[in-house]
This record gives sequence, structure tokens and C-alpha cells, in this order.
Amino acid sequence: MAYDRNNIFARILRGEIPCVRLYEDGKTLAFMDVMPQADGHALVIPKEEAEDFFALSPEGAAALIATTQRIARAVKKGMNAPGIMVAQLNGAAAGQSVFHVHFHIIPRSAGADFRPHAREMEKPEKLQAFAERIRAALE
Repeated sequence: MAYDRNNIFARILRGEIPCVRLYEDGKTLAFMDVMPQADGHALVIPKEEAEDFFALSPEGAAALIATTQRIARAVKKGMNAPGIMVAQLNGAAAGQSVFHVHFHIIPRSAGADFRPHAREMEKPEKLQAFAERIRAALE
């Protein structure tokens, strides 16, 4: 499959679609998932065009992993989460729904169920409140 330059993450990177930003550098962007599976669910994407992990350059992969680790630490601290789930899906058969490589960072607590993925939009003010907590926890 060829990279679709009109996927939602590419459009976010171009500023065509707003997002609640957590962190940005020259190679990556982290922001709140608008259809979260748990409070504080964040996404990390590379600025490089790559539909999945296998299409990403080694340099892009290194930057993506470094930012994912940094954001995961901040989500854990900012959301006071006892655990963090980091997920990365490749291909429709694996459950990937946006074909721009990305990591999900999802706060976890024992016994807490996930909300269904990509089903319900969260209120922007709630996402902003979680983002403030996570940004404050960035080292």
C-alpha cells in the first residue's frame, strides 16, 4: 500500500486538523487521542511519511521510540497511573486503522476495562485537562 498523504495524522502534521499537543520536536509529535480507550490516552507519531513501522527509516524509528518513552513516562506520572500500555499496530489484520505509523500510550490500572477504540469522541475540555497534567510531568 502506498502512503496516503491525506490520512488524519498527515493532516494533523500539516495543521489542517487540530489536536491537543503534548510535545513536538523536529522528528515527532505527541498528542491526545480524541477517541481514547482510557483517560490520558496519548499518541506519538513521526513526522516522516511511513504507513507502518516497517516503512520507517532507522533514524525515524529511533526518534519515534525516544519520544514514545519520554511521553510514556509523563503519562504515567501525570495521570498517576500504576501501569502504562504501549501499543503499536502494523496492518489492518493487526488492528491498525490509521496508516501512519504511531504508538498508543494508554494508562492502566488493575481491573480497569478499556473503552472501545475509535468509538466515542472525548470532550475537548477533558482532553485539555489531561494534557495539562501530562505536559506538567514532562521532564
